Amino acid sequence: MKIYTKTGDGGETGLFGGRRVSKNSVRIEAYGTVDELNASIGLANSAVTDARLRSMLMTIQHTLFVLGSDLATPLETKNVHLRRISETDVKALELQIDTLEAELEPLRNFILPGGTEASSRLHVCRTICRRAERCIVQLDGTEDINTFDIHYINRLSDFLFVLARYANHAAGQPDIDWQQE
Repeated sequence: MKIYTKTGDGGETGLFGGRRVSKNSVRIEAYGTVDELNASIGLANSAVTDARLRSMLMTIQHTLFVLGSDLATPLETKNVHLRRISETDVKALELQIDTLEAELEPLRNFILPGGTEASSRLHVCRTICRRAERCIVQLDGTEDINTFDIHYINRLSDFLFVLARYANHAAGQPDIDWQQE
């Protein structure tokens, strides 16, 4: 299988189901930003030493592929068998957030992104996740999408925030409190 097809040379790409859209469409921006987030999580994971966190991040990367294909497949597309993001995916993130937060000191202040390299990279992932969320919400304003896509990406940014804090905690590095000048 060749990596290049030349079908996108005119500035269009195909969605699952066959419809062609401009490469600058809101839908392409949404799943492209999810792809960027996935790559960023892979980079962050390379700095994580805690096996538990590495496993969690790998699971997230696999689920982001599901989210990307969900976004690349209009809801009205027939005869396409793919897994879409579901309430189960959202609940799984909530359970992981609750589990990790129980091991952390409660937040009493705003914190700055930083600390360990892993935590810093996870904070970058969180900001990309928020951008992906804005893109998905924008798409939802123009086309019908799976409601759970928005729920999942919103919960994922919370999860990445907690993971960044946990990465510092696991390394014995305190969070950096924001100091109002």
